[in-house]
Amino acid sequence: HTAGGALQGVADEGISGDKLLADGAGDGAGQSILHRLDRDVLSQPGVRTVVLFAGVNDLKAHTGVRAAELIAGYRRLAHRAHAAHLCVVAATISPFKGWPEWDHDAEAVRGEVNHYLRTRGEFDAVADFDRTLRDPRDPERLWPRYDGGDHLHPGDRGMRALADSLDLKRLDCAR
Repeated sequence: HTAGGALQGVADEGISGDKLLADGAGDGAGQSILHRLDRDVLSQPGVRTVVLFAGVNDLKAHTGVRAAELIAGYRRLAHRAHAAHLCVVAATISPFKGWPEWDHDAEAVRGEVNHYLRTRGEFDAVADFDRTLRDPRDPERLWPRYDGGDHLHPGDRGMRALADSLDLKRLDCAR
């Protein structure tokens, strides 16, 4: 849409199987977000804000990934985006209990990373997608009304809830 005569839009550079840290290894996923940040975000004209919604694929695909590794990845991405004068909105990692690779260790890492994202203040804003999507009776699961059916991906109602949860005023900052 237009605001003050300027065209505004969203460029979605998400890729199926997207990982923050690891490049795909025969799993259909390509380069990690950190490796494609320059190409997909920083080199694009008119970009002002990066919404980083990542981490669940790192957790489910790489048993043993530690919170410190994911947090370091988030920090590297924020540093690079901030150096390019972009706003960075970090989205918490959504629940995925019920997906075959879910386990208590991955859940503990998810909780630790989400706590960091909510409390550290290293980002211009935080989108709490975990709180938006989780089942109030079982916070490790997607709420059934938002579950696309596989316990990992939000369905149409879940995607609408995510979009509605974003505070559009927080997507633009003075950088």
